[in-house]
Amino acid sequence: MAATRKSPSRKAPAARKAAAKRPRKRVTTTRKASPRSLRKAPRAAAGRPTARARALRLAGVGSEAVLKATGRAWEEWLNVLDRAGAKKMPHKDIALMLSRKFSVPDWWSQMLTVGYEQARGLRKVYQKADGFSAYASKTVGTQVARLYAAWSDPALRTRWLPDAPVEINRSTDGKSIRMRWTQGGSRIDVGFYSKGDEKSMVAIEHGKLADESAVARQKAYWSAALARLKALLETR
Repeated sequence: MAATRKSPSRKAPAARKAAAKRPRKRVTTTRKASPRSLRKAPRAAAGRPTARARALRLAGVGSEAVLKATGRAWEEWLNVLDRAGAKKMPHKDIALMLSRKFSVPDWWSQMLTVGYEQARGLRKVYQKADGFSAYASKTVGTQVARLYAAWSDPALRTRWLPDAPVEINRSTDGKSIRMRWTQGGSRIDVGFYSKGDEKSMVAIEHGKLADESAVARQKAYWSAALARLKALLETR
């Protein structure tokens, strides 16, 4: 006898309606948030900083100059350092973190540290752990090697910095010079940065000064000296 085939059972219309009304289960997947490193902290705003942020000036340096040299404006650096716990860190550790973690050049890491400490009320303006510091910088239309030589070569240096009581203690060719101001024992750190084939920048920190009046004197001194240096090197 032929086997009787059973047709597949069909749901009754009422059952089908009930199944259609039953809400479907939604499966949600939770993504594990990956920790954001401070190095890759998002910019405070897309594009250029706001007018208020651009106007911010700390450690004698404007926000536009900081942005150009380090890739972040003052306001963003303040937020980054806050997240890193810099308020509870000594000056040396903040500067070291900026240099090692964020690859900020030595002079700029010191300047950012001083600016941060001023902004957060940890220091007086221009004050550091070992005294007060005066800052100055100048962009010059010449190659960085020629700019460095104007400092390292005593004969060239005399042409724009005559009778200066300075003595070189240490130098790294084309990058930095450390000098001693022999009248009083203050310290001068000079950094050199290429800005292209025919443009470079010199940045000075004159540290270990006694007080704010000494800062004002040295700022005026270096401002005039750098103007003479620029005129000398840009004369064709």
